[in-house]
Amino acid sequence: MYGKFQDHLSQQLAEIEEAGLFKNERIITTAQDAEIKVSTGDHVLNFCANNYLGLSNHPRLVDAAKRALDSHGYGMSSVRFICGTQDLHKTLERKIAEFFGTEDTILYAACFDANGGVFEPLLTEEDAIISDALNHASIIDGVRLCKAKRYRYENANMEDLEAKLIESQAQRFRIIVTDGVFSMDGNVAPMDKIHELANKYNALVMVDECHSAGVVGATGRGVTELFNLKGEIDIITGTLGKAFGGAIGGFTTGRKEIIEMLRQRSRPYLFSNSIPPVVVNAGIEMFDMMSETTELQDKLHSNTKYFIGKMKEAGFDIKPTESAICAVMLYDAKLSQDVAAKLLEEGIYVIGFYFPVVPREQARIRVQLSAAHEKEHLDKCIAAFSKVGKELGVIK
Repeated sequence: MYGKFQDHLSQQLAEIEEAGLFKNERIITTAQDAEIKVSTGDHVLNFCANNYLGLSNHPRLVDAAKRALDSHGYGMSSVRFICGTQDLHKTLERKIAEFFGTEDTILYAACFDANGGVFEPLLTEEDAIISDALNHASIIDGVRLCKAKRYRYENANMEDLEAKLIESQAQRFRIIVTDGVFSMDGNVAPMDKIHELANKYNALVMVDECHSAGVVGATGRGVTELFNLKGEIDIITGTLGKAFGGAIGGFTTGRKEIIEMLRQRSRPYLFSNSIPPVVVNAGIEMFDMMSETTELQDKLHSNTKYFIGKMKEAGFDIKPTESAICAVMLYDAKLSQDVAAKLLEEGIYVIGFYFPVVPREQARIRVQLSAAHEKEHLDKCIAAFSKVGKELGVIK
């Protein structure tokens, strides 16, 4: 039975490899950090993790996780409404709501689940979802699971969004959905204008803060802080797996009635195990740290400004960015792979992105800055990019 299907898959895999688009997973043999060791034995600088604040191996979070092992055990072996809710889960939900200035929070195993489980319990075929064209795959999949009418507007294009809002007035309720920071480009959604249009055309607003929470805004509270909209956005989704410690776990935070309906009807919440106590307690510690100081955010912003400025001076084509994401545009998929491979030889760990992760002929290397990077790390990365860029004809 499997034979013909096996041949079909083998042929497709061979074609992917021949095109230079095969994704090989590099193996790290140390904890996640600015400097890591890979399975070849080489020590390299990591510039492609979502470890924006350098918290993935922070001693305070590691210690909090260890304490939770002793006090609350390893795993929950249950979903929340059966016997999967500990006091730790409720504490973390409260701290997330306080951090973002919202009314309530619900935890998920990952933000992919949060986005996948948010639309179907709230909206029907009478309603409309108006989604940015560059929204994350998890939002796209969540929209597909819902029967609401779908509209898509061009990335951060407010004229197109307004046109879709006018068109969707035939529906009962409508919700505008956007990433806070678009993960492949690094640009920030114009939340002030989105909020204004939502008020004008009677729409709800949802923002995914995965790449913006902990990163943008004076205190790292994301795009709602950046645009002075704290408490004004109806639904915020996010992750503990990027700036907030880099482990696992997602959340939806917002209006209390929305969160309560998700507790009652959201399938990823109802049918998936609770996130483990070690992750929850580390998350609690992380939000306590975020409330004490902006030292890590300040360092991240300084690192980002320095790195992008120097890369532009070197002649690289950099996408406009307001985040810690620096998209070095190469356009050709094979070239992005070659550049990444040569950079690894120079001790710089980055990954080339190409179709279907980004549009065709929009291949790039996405450099992600971290508060864990020191100036010497940044300078070494810039020098390596310049050397390889000249060798491969990317810059002069």
